[in-house]
Amino acid sequence: MRATRLVSLLLHLQLRGQLTAAELAEHFAVSIRTVHRDVEALAAAGIPVEAIRGPAGGYRLAGNYRTKLTGLTAAEAEALFAAPAPAAELGLGGVLTSARLKLLAALPAELQERAGRAERFFHLDTRRWFRAEDTVPHLPTIAAATWEGRRLSARYREGTRVVRRTLDPLGLVLKGGAWYLVARRSAGMRVYRVSRFASIRVREDGFERPEGFDLAEYWRDWSQSFEASLPRVEVKLRASELVRRRLPEDLRSAGDACVVGFQSLEDAFRELLKFGPDAEVLEPAELRERIAAAAHEVVELYAG
Repeated sequence: MRATRLVSLLLHLQLRGQLTAAELAEHFAVSIRTVHRDVEALAAAGIPVEAIRGPAGGYRLAGNYRTKLTGLTAAEAEALFAAPAPAAELGLGGVLTSARLKLLAALPAELQERAGRAERFFHLDTRRWFRAEDTVPHLPTIAAATWEGRRLSARYREGTRVVRRTLDPLGLVLKGGAWYLVARRSAGMRVYRVSRFASIRVREDGFERPEGFDLAEYWRDWSQSFEASLPRVEVKLRASELVRRRLPEDLRSAGDACVVGFQSLEDAFRELLKFGPDAEVLEPAELRERIAAAAHEVVELYAG
């Protein structure tokens, strides 16, 4: 446990520069006395940690000291190269390639082959099956503004209208093959689908992020609220075991039948029609009649 904290302490100083003992204690959830002992242990191991006296003092690594990545385990090295983020779409493809080459060069020889094998054996494809891919020409610009904390002037498609918005970009989320922007505007926080932006201009003025804002937490809460707000149609049906395995996960049993939710009758019709005689709709009657009519039309088509 302590060995892991010592490595983390070293890397934290390398990334952040000079830090006070109180800041380090808060970050690692330990006492200030423990921080002092850890720093002494690093110094005893030959790491050049300097103690700076005075009100603005703290600890820092002397002489631009940098450590090689000898602390990585084989599993950690494989994970770093197994599933890279979709950086190309964010305009960071070249940067990621360069960074991964540098990282690979810094790895000990015994880990380089493990990392290379992981990249050859695993591939991440974020697009959904049989769906047109979102066109996101403005994604790199939005990503750059998000990184730099710059405000955006945007034209956004809302139904048949195109509206103008001034946005503070707080974060990007990739969900089910589609990119979403979490942004703040005068009316409050909102989520925008990136493919619906008609134009984007990065402004000169910056903005302050909301204090304590957590992108993952906000997205989780917003997603739950969004899903709960969607219209829902419950369908009762008899279905084969094969069909049941392919239906949405919220399926529940109802005697010899089952009940499953769909966003609309149209979604239920399109989803269940493809199963043919392996799925019989019992309720609602409107959906049962529509599927029966479609089946009758298919019979007439092939009977001719």
